[in-house]
Amino acid sequence: MIELPVKLLEAVYESLKEIPLPLLLLGLVTTVLATITFIYAVLFIIAPIPRPALPSEKKYITTAPDGKTTSPKPLPCWHDDWLVHRRANEQAGDFTDKHTGTIDEAEIEMSVVIPAYNEAERIDIMLEEAVAFLDTEYGRKPRVARVAKRKTNGDAGQTKGNKTGGYEILIVNDGSTDKTVDVALAFSRKYGLHDILRICTLKENRGKGGAVTHGFRHVRGAYTVFADADGASKFEDLAKLVEGCDRVADEPNRGIAVGSRAHMVGSEAVIKRSAIRNALMHSFHLLLRLLTPPATSRIRDTQCGFKLFSRASLPHIIPYMHAEGWIFDVEMLMLAESAPSGVVERKEAKVGARSGIEVAEVPIGWQEVGGSKLNVMWDSLGMAWGLALLRACWMLGVYRRR
Repeated sequence: MIELPVKLLEAVYESLKEIPLPLLLLGLVTTVLATITFIYAVLFIIAPIPRPALPSEKKYITTAPDGKTTSPKPLPCWHDDWLVHRRANEQAGDFTDKHTGTIDEAEIEMSVVIPAYNEAERIDIMLEEAVAFLDTEYGRKPRVARVAKRKTNGDAGQTKGNKTGGYEILIVNDGSTDKTVDVALAFSRKYGLHDILRICTLKENRGKGGAVTHGFRHVRGAYTVFADADGASKFEDLAKLVEGCDRVADEPNRGIAVGSRAHMVGSEAVIKRSAIRNALMHSFHLLLRLLTPPATSRIRDTQCGFKLFSRASLPHIIPYMHAEGWIFDVEMLMLAESAPSGVVERKEAKVGARSGIEVAEVPIGWQEVGGSKLNVMWDSLGMAWGLALLRACWMLGVYRRR
C-alpha cells in the first residue's frame, strides 16, 4: 500500500531533477497564475449578486388617522441619490473614493429597521417594548426642523450626540406568507403611529441580509439601528449603542456600535444550549478569526441582531453589500474596516487619519426567544460557506468598491 506512492514520488522527483531550474520556476509560476485565474473565474460565476429593487419594493404603506391603510407611497431613498452622484463623478473622470460619503441631511434622530419574515406571532411584543422606549427617548416628532440637502465627502451634516428628536420604524416584510403585515398595521392603529411605522414589502423572500440592506437604503435618521423582530435584545440598550457609536466616531461622524452577547458565554442561557449548538458556535467564531481582517476578527459577537450605524457611515457600507443571508453582518463589519480614512478626534483635538470606521462592541441584555427560523446544522454550514466565499470574492477582486 505504501510502496506504490513512494515509488511514484521518487519517479516524479527524478523527472524534476532533469528539468532546468529556470523552466521549473516558469512552470511553477504558470501553474500558480492558472490556478488563481481559474479560482477567480469560478468565483465570478458563483458569487451572489443582489438583484435591483423592484418599483413596488420602493414604496411603503402605513395607517392614516382615520384607521384606514394608506395606498402605497414612495419611500425616500438616499441610495438612489448616491448612485446618481457617483455616476456623475465617474463620467467626469473622478474614480477616487473621496465622494463615497455623499448622503443627504438626516430628517429625524433615529431610524429602526426591522427585517420580518413570518413574524406575526412575535413582532407585536417587540414593537411594544421598542415604541415605549422610542417615545420616551426621542418623541414622535423632530424637536428641531431640518432641511434635507446634499452633503459630500463623508459629511452627513450631523454632530456627535445629535438631538434632533423624532423616530421612524421601517418594517421590511421579507415575502411573509402569514399575517405579519396585518399585525403590524393593527399595532400602528392601536398606538397612533401614523407615518411613523412604515411597512415595505419585498416581492419574494431575500433573506435577513437582503431585507436589512433594503431598509437601510431608505432611512431618514441620524442613527440607524436594525433589530430582530423576535425581541430577544433588550431595546432600551439602544441608548448604550448610541453612546458607544458617539465614543468611537471620527470627524465625519462615522461610527458603528454592535450589541454583543459575548459577556453571556458562561451564563446559564448559553450553558443550557445543546452541545452541538455550542460546538458550532465556537467553530464559527474560530473560522471568523481565521478568515476576516484584523479589526473584524477582534469582534467577539458579529451575529447579534442589534447594530447601530451613524448616518455618515452608511454610504461607505450599504452600496457595496452583497450577502443577503445570515452572514451579512460580517460583510458590513468588513466594509466598515476597509472604508476610506477619516480624521480621529480625541478630547476636541484632531489626532490624525484613521483607516476604516471604528466599531464599538457594547454588552447588551439578551434572552433566548422561541420560534427561531435558524436551522442550527444546515445554516451553520451555510454561514461557513458564505463566509469563505465572501472573503475570497473581496480578496481576489470579484467584489470591489468601484
